[in-house]
Amino acid sequence: MTTTTGFYWDERCFWHAGAHYAQLAAVGGLVQPMVSGGLPEAPETKRRLKNLMDVTGLSTELAMSRAPAATRADLLRIHPASYLDRFEAMSDAGGGELGLRTPFGPDGYDIAAQSAGLVMAAVASVLAGTHRNAYALSRPPGHHCLPDWPNGFCLLNNIAIAIEAAKARDPDLRVAVVDWDVHHGNGTEAIFYDRDDVLTISVHQDRCYPIDTGDVSAMGRGAGQGANMNLPLPPGCGHVAYLDVMQRLVIPRLAAFDPDLVIVACGFDASNYDPLARMMCSPETFRQMTKAIMDLTGGRMVAAHEGGYSEVYVPFCGHAMLEEMSGSAIRAPDPLAARNAGQQPDARGEAFHRGVVDDLVAHFRAAGQI
Repeated sequence: MTTTTGFYWDERCFWHAGAHYAQLAAVGGLVQPMVSGGLPEAPETKRRLKNLMDVTGLSTELAMSRAPAATRADLLRIHPASYLDRFEAMSDAGGGELGLRTPFGPDGYDIAAQSAGLVMAAVASVLAGTHRNAYALSRPPGHHCLPDWPNGFCLLNNIAIAIEAAKARDPDLRVAVVDWDVHHGNGTEAIFYDRDDVLTISVHQDRCYPIDTGDVSAMGRGAGQGANMNLPLPPGCGHVAYLDVMQRLVIPRLAAFDPDLVIVACGFDASNYDPLARMMCSPETFRQMTKAIMDLTGGRMVAAHEGGYSEVYVPFCGHAMLEEMSGSAIRAPDPLAARNAGQQPDARGEAFHRGVVDDLVAHFRAAGQI
């Protein structure tokens, strides 16, 4: 087993854009979209992470790779042909909006398939032992996408596609998904809700998005009863609360499930400066959550990039996670560390959040999940 960290990315994924964002009359093919304004899911958060890695030198310590796009056969394991046909036709016609908050421009179908292919390659490389762990800088994201209904910037469910591709090679594979994007991972939950071979855990701001999913009572159905764990947290939770949730709930549940692979849906929108949520995490929070999972798995894991909308802060959160995954001594110091320290919950806030976590622990102990 190699100890390298794989990093899967493709410039084409940064070219995903809503048709109404483009400033050029002719967009598509080899014409890069010129994006100005529009929805928060913009290319710069991801591109700046890659650029920061290049500037610090972290890129030179990772196995930087591209990957083929997911094929139609890969996509059909999750998404019905009718959905893919509609998506592809709209893409060929110049783009549009398939679902709620899912705009895309020309070549949107191909770019989404490329994003899924990056996650597939990251998963395959870790399972094959090519890399100890791997990170996919996937865009567009995927965790809100149901089989036939895209929403929340997500057009294909990248992680689910990658899991099913891996299980096509090894049907007995057991996978756990830890989704710490600040928004509930409703799409991934729905896809695996009736199954016991994939554990889905979502740590999210309560009723942030979608507002009608993510409740603690949703624990799976049928064969999947007990294989879904929702951990909704109130706005204002920061470093201490997130690490408390990881150590008291996420890690014990993972240990009990004993997966062959853990995939992290690593949105960075729980950060202190994200415009779409009200949490107070820092790069160090994401580093420590990554460490907790690596301590359990011996370093073996896959990370698939999901949300995160602060162009300044997402790169530092991602860099900290990759520092931990790779064991690199290279650091990108948090440029807002002093401000963060003064904005964390006070003693009363921490006591309130501890009580919330206590209630979650009691709930899942009573349900036999931890």
